Amino acid sequence: MRKEKHHKGWNEIKTNDSWAIFKIMGEFVNGFEKMSKIGPCVSIFGSARTKPDNPEYKLAVKIAKRIVESGYGVITGGGPGIMEAGNKGAHLGGGTSVGLNIDLPFEQHDNPYIDNDKSLDFDYFFVRKVMFVKYSQGFVVMPGGFGTLDELFEAITLIQTHKIEKFPIILVGTAFWEGLLDWVKTTLLDRFQNISAKDLDLIHVVNNEEEVITILDAFYKEFQLSPNF
Repeated sequence: MRKEKHHKGWNEIKTNDSWAIFKIMGEFVNGFEKMSKIGPCVSIFGSARTKPDNPEYKLAVKIAKRIVESGYGVITGGGPGIMEAGNKGAHLGGGTSVGLNIDLPFEQHDNPYIDNDKSLDFDYFFVRKVMFVKYSQGFVVMPGGFGTLDELFEAITLIQTHKIEKFPIILVGTAFWEGLLDWVKTTLLDRFQNISAKDLDLIHVVNNEEEVITILDAFYKEFQLSPNF
């Protein structure tokens, strides 16, 4: 009896997985169609918990505004905190403001600074992450939590393994990032040799909006902007 019940449950799982393929395909198709019409953008990542009176929120607004004034659009996760700050800065600068939204427990609604025709909703994290990487000309990473670190290290891994073309990865806030980078250098590189020294060249650490723009402009000075893969 137990074997029959277990067998039935496994069949139900396999059936549900098969139908999920169509939903996943739909998210990819919708994302590709909408994002392919948007020009060169820079993604801004950071904590959803950051409040508008926080200096990091205010700095993210300044960074996003300078990014759009320099000819790029801004992509965020569409939620509150640093994501809202990024979209707000893009909105204030009169540039493209994109939100790739996903339903999460503490992110109940889209922020109000996303362009009306540039808000996309996702159920699958991995589809959403593909959109970030495929249509971004750079990552600007503000202080954040596990989600921010996930997006950061996935981008580094894809560039390191030559699955995508190199683009600037800019960490904002020396005080926040220096502990992590020290661990990467002393443990991953020096002690265990699990990475190469050149892998660290992928990462820039800055503290203000002008440094962000300097890195982006220097990187793309000799290249025409295009999607990454």
